[in-house]
Amino acid sequence: MLKHSPARIVRACLAACLVGGMLFLAGCGKSAPAFQNLDLTGNTQFGSDFSMPDTGGTLRTLADYKGKAVVLFFGYTHCPDVCPTTMAELTQALQQLGPDAKRVQVLFVTVDPARDTPPVLSQYVKAFDPSFVGLRPSDAQLAKVAKDFRVYYAKVPGKTPDNYTMDHTAASYVFDPSGKLRLFVRDGQGAQPWVHDLKLLLD
Repeated sequence: MLKHSPARIVRACLAACLVGGMLFLAGCGKSAPAFQNLDLTGNTQFGSDFSMPDTGGTLRTLADYKGKAVVLFFGYTHCPDVCPTTMAELTQALQQLGPDAKRVQVLFVTVDPARDTPPVLSQYVKAFDPSFVGLRPSDAQLAKVAKDFRVYYAKVPGKTPDNYTMDHTAASYVFDPSGKLRLFVRDGQGAQPWVHDLKLLLD
């Protein structure tokens, strides 16, 4: 294993602090949490807020959930696999968090507002957990939030006009209780990584 001189370590540490201030380098102050998902802390390439109506028509932003860790997940109710799997994982994660689950808010953003009417979307998210909230943006709002968070979505035509699927980014974003974007979470990992990282954010 290579060893570096103390002077070289100090220079590397200072450079890292200037660039990001969040890399795992000894001597740069308090080390960052050991997240199991991708740490986006301090990354300015993604959105820092959103503004979309819920299924009741109330416009929602991060400020509405201050003090909670917020999970922002993009999907649609007709999704055959990724969406229900991720929602089930989040349900399990909240169950495992126990009392801390009250400090987590899951927001399901539909990328298919045409079919996901308010009643359909509300029933879908509540079937996983009563605390889950569905957000139904207009086409313009969806385009903006997708651009802000670099989310891909596209309609894949089916045999009939109403029988289509939606290709979309299979991942979630997580904000900490202070409203800062912290994590990019890939789908299909099971509940354990969710529990691990949410506990770190809530601590």
